[in-house]
Amino acid sequence: MMVRFLQRLLVQDRSGATMVEMGFLAALIAVAMIASLHAFSNSLNNTFNVSTKSLLINP
Repeated sequence: MMVRFLQRLLVQDRSGATMVEMGFLAALIAVAMIASLHAFSNSLNNTFNVSTKSLLINP
């Protein structure tokens, strides 16, 4: 009787699994944000370099 009760509790308790899934999603979003910011920073840096060179050549 007690074993069945504990089994039902363990099957019904999914909060731990949900927290782990949310943690994985948060980590995935963080990695995607870091990768996109890194790609964007390179593009922005190139844009400023071209603008600076253009201003220095043609004052």
